[in-house]
Amino acid sequence: MMLSHTVSIVPLCAAALAVLFLGLSLRVIAYRRRERIAFGSAGDLELERRIRVHGNFAEYVPLILLLLLIAESRGASVLGVHAACILLLLGRLAHGIGVSRSASDDVGRIVGMTGTQSAALLAVGLIVSTYI
Repeated sequence: MMLSHTVSIVPLCAAALAVLFLGLSLRVIAYRRRERIAFGSAGDLELERRIRVHGNFAEYVPLILLLLLIAESRGASVLGVHAACILLLLGRLAHGIGVSRSASDDVGRIVGMTGTQSAALLAVGLIVSTYI
């Protein structure tokens, strides 16, 4: 039997992440316009960084939001869903800041990916917990 619960936490998290995603998009667009680079990175390391921050976000966030939506809709712990959303938001913010800085600044990148991966694992755990 599938449980069905009201979903109210994940949509707010998704909206906040959408704002962050749009901000990352605008950073890429603004740099492309300023440097007159229409496609790819043209070997520009700063543009490459901005592209990867944006791309990495697009690679991870949709799947984790889907997992969180499933968890919340199945009645997973409200505290757990909030925690995973916060980890994801802070992780993506830290990653964006860390990768946007010089190549020697791995702290933001590591903290960001740790938060992101932890959010994914927590989401999986929350889903599994609804079957126990």
